[in-house]
Amino acid sequence: MSTDVATEQILVIPTQVFHDAGYFQGFQAEHAGYLEKLLDPAHTSYRPRPEMEEDPSFKQLIPYVIFTYRAGDGALQVFQYSRGKGGGEARLHAKRSIGIGGHISTLDSGDDNAAVYEAGMRRELEEEVEHADVRSEQVVGLINDDKTPVGRVHLGVVHLIELDRPSVRAREKELVDSGFRPVSELLQELDQFETWSQIALKALFQ
Repeated sequence: MSTDVATEQILVIPTQVFHDAGYFQGFQAEHAGYLEKLLDPAHTSYRPRPEMEEDPSFKQLIPYVIFTYRAGDGALQVFQYSRGKGGGEARLHAKRSIGIGGHISTLDSGDDNAAVYEAGMRRELEEEVEHADVRSEQVVGLINDDKTPVGRVHLGVVHLIELDRPSVRAREKELVDSGFRPVSELLQELDQFETWSQIALKALFQ
């Protein structure tokens, strides 16, 4: 009997499609036109994750969800955590992060790519955290970072979820030292965070 584990097949787009849509480095707040092009079924495909992690000719589309709430003193707080060694992306171990999310895979596949993306985002959230008391939710931009090996093969879609109270709890044991912290504190500790979190913190909260 075979002991092979099925290889995860993840949603990707050719990097050239992203360039054609309008290349940027860092954060891009104007996202609607990009998403329409990036989720066009003419461009998307599902490919083996191990191969895609090493192939910068494709971009893996990643939902990146940031939780915020405003404390009683009016200070904005953001959910953050550190990545334990059991996490899926070894290159980010021991780094702090403000983003929850992961790959869209064949677990989420269907005929409507926008619905597939939404389903994948919800699945990743449910796997990684419990949350409640949502006040608002919106896509606020995209992140691209071609200055790092991890960034060259990923493209982030940034979701901002505002809560009425700090009701987020990590489900996965790989998310350690988690909790809400004042934005002012996180901005003073930027060098402890993975690159996408640094980009998001500066773009959204500085």
